[in-house]
Amino acid sequence: MKRREVTFLITALILAAVLGGLVGDIIGTFLPAGAAKTVFTKSIQVGFSPAQLDFYAISFTIGLKFKITFMSVLFVLLVIIYFRWWYL
Repeated sequence: MKRREVTFLITALILAAVLGGLVGDIIGTFLPAGAAKTVFTKSIQVGFSPAQLDFYAISFTIGLKFKITFMSVLFVLLVIIYFRWWYL
């Protein structure tokens, strides 16, 4: 694979995860309470909470969390399937 294709794949996967989470949240807000709403709104958070280090004049904050939802996983899988179909 060329470097350009790898960059395109990584960018597409990140955008798919973000857009999938956004679409899942939007769909989940319009659904009535029940199993379908739970599927679209439930998420798993992976990462660590922000840690803050204060010096006299400088403050550093470091933190990273991923919010994994059903729709973000679905969108990422669709991008992977598309990439395999188109480029291989």
